[in-house]
Amino acid sequence: MAKKEISYKDAVKEIEEILHQIENEELDVDILSEKVKTVSNLIKLCKNRLHQTETEVQKILDEMEKE
Repeated sequence: MAKKEISYKDAVKEIEEILHQIENEELDVDILSEKVKTVSNLIKLCKNRLHQTETEVQKILDEMEKE
């Protein structure tokens, strides 16, 4: 089964929710490392999306300059 791509907005929201749980000591020690791993993966996803968007915008701007 293919994994559904999460949107940037949803990824940031999930990161914020997990960080809130960590800051308020709402997470059980047994799942803390799992949540930290999830946050790490979501941050990587967000960084990749930002880089991809930056590249696409730069490409569009470069094309506009050529016209």
